[in-house]
Amino acid sequence: MRHRKKTIKLGRTAAHRDTLLASLVCNLVAAKRITTTLPKAKAARSLAEKMVTLGKRGGLFAFRRALSVLHQADAVKALFENVAPAFKDRAGGYTRIVRLGRRASDSSEMA
Repeated sequence: MRHRKKTIKLGRTAAHRDTLLASLVCNLVAAKRITTTLPKAKAARSLAEKMVTLGKRGGLFAFRRALSVLHQADAVKALFENVAPAFKDRAGGYTRIVRLGRRASDSSEMA
């Protein structure tokens, strides 16, 4: 049974998966939207939501916590200064996944 097993593994080791998701979230903060495969988008959504929540909380501890996950100081700074204040009145659901159809080369579902 899969009860309470939330991690989407994406066929990668834990370190590779963490780095991939951190990179996706940093690019999402920088560009405001990204194009990736549907499973990666679903996996990155939970991390992005957590990082925006940290940004809304503010403070040095939250900044350091976000920096320890994302590893890019400029992305964390943009998250805390630009992205998080825009969602100050929203209680969650900061990201939206829009399906874009299938990729031509290998027919992967894109979002």
